Amino acid sequence: MIQSALRVLGGKPLYGEIQVQRAKNSILAMIAASIVVEHGETILHDVPDIEDVQRAFELLRALGARVRHDRVSKTVRIDASNITSGLLPEAIASQFRGSVLFLAPLQIRLGYVELPGSGGCDIGTRKIDFHHRGFARLGANVQYFEDGRTIIDLEGRRFRGASLYLDLPSHTGTENLMLAAALADGQTILENASVEPEVLDFGNFLNAMGADIHGLGSNTLVINGVSRLHAIEYTPMPDRLVTGTIMIAAAIAGGDVTIHHVEPAHLRIVIAKLEQMGVEISVDGKSIRVSRSRQQALDPINIQTHFYPGFPTDLQPCMAALSTLANGTSYIRERIFDNRYGYVDALLQMGADILISQSDVCIINGVSRLRPARVSADNIRSGATVLLAALATEGESFIENVYQIDRGYEAIEEQLTQLGADVARVQSEFSSLPAL
Repeated sequence: MIQSALRVLGGKPLYGEIQVQRAKNSILAMIAASIVVEHGETILHDVPDIEDVQRAFELLRALGARVRHDRVSKTVRIDASNITSGLLPEAIASQFRGSVLFLAPLQIRLGYVELPGSGGCDIGTRKIDFHHRGFARLGANVQYFEDGRTIIDLEGRRFRGASLYLDLPSHTGTENLMLAAALADGQTILENASVEPEVLDFGNFLNAMGADIHGLGSNTLVINGVSRLHAIEYTPMPDRLVTGTIMIAAAIAGGDVTIHHVEPAHLRIVIAKLEQMGVEISVDGKSIRVSRSRQQALDPINIQTHFYPGFPTDLQPCMAALSTLANGTSYIRERIFDNRYGYVDALLQMGADILISQSDVCIINGVSRLRPARVSADNIRSGATVLLAALATEGESFIENVYQIDRGYEAIEEQLTQLGADVARVQSEFSSLPAL
């Protein structure tokens, strides 16, 4: 089957200034929350044209909403006044993890939701039963069926306030239960909530809609239920994960890149780890400058992922790519997802020296150079990882299954080309089908 691939002619340093897209993980929650607005249009600005966002729009339309996305102005208008169905079509919902964010708003709006399954990146066990347990404590009835369906009914279309505790500070779990509690009868206390910046952004979005949420940015949220939320205009935060990817791209390819209109505070630990490796970084207000000479040796690094404000699991694969060129041995410990090392085989094809220990530590012995190869993007961040590795090679690489990269990065080849990279989108008859 003919699909897109990226052709990368590596060995070119990156120079210039750039501005990154807005945060996917904020936007998906906001798109889903628009369902609770019965009158008026929810308007989101600077929405990137990425595949996960397009799948969210397809879900909205399948449920009866009207969605208008101006790709030039990047403005989205959502009219959810005619939502008629609580069934999430499997063909769409199975393609991206963000489909779970539709659970709370559909219960609020229609009193029920039917979920066939959830998709996204295959990065290990990501159970959503704690979402269901939270809904049950808020008054919903959760039913599981042998064919894999889950139906959640909410009598009277109204949650009841309760005390909730998340076993893991999941950002989607926090967002789902935060929205449910925002329109519940009474007060909800949500403990061990996620403190990721995207959750804070979503909480600010809900408060602008009329919610009464306190403690945003802390592990304990106090949420006083209100009767309704209203339509608003909102501009989501910059995407810290795309920002981090561009930072690491500048480090691995060499050069001098400044990224504007970002939130450096969200990337403190990423900045610190890059500086430990010998990369020069300076922060000026809302801008981050990253520079490194290609002749400058990189120092090895130790990284252990953790929930925010720890090192982000989504940037661990990209840092692994950079570590393949360090002068020594780096150690990476993934502590959030149990299959986040899916990029290793592709990096091995490119000449990296990597071993996964029995204790699940990724041990990377630096090599003097990587070699070009034809590899496939298994998920969003693994795709970004092999793309970064290709930038550092001397020769032509091809990255297939670009759909996975497109799920989270808007026109990444144009962004990198703007900085001087030689990256082009081509057609490849060898491309594999997108992994769901």
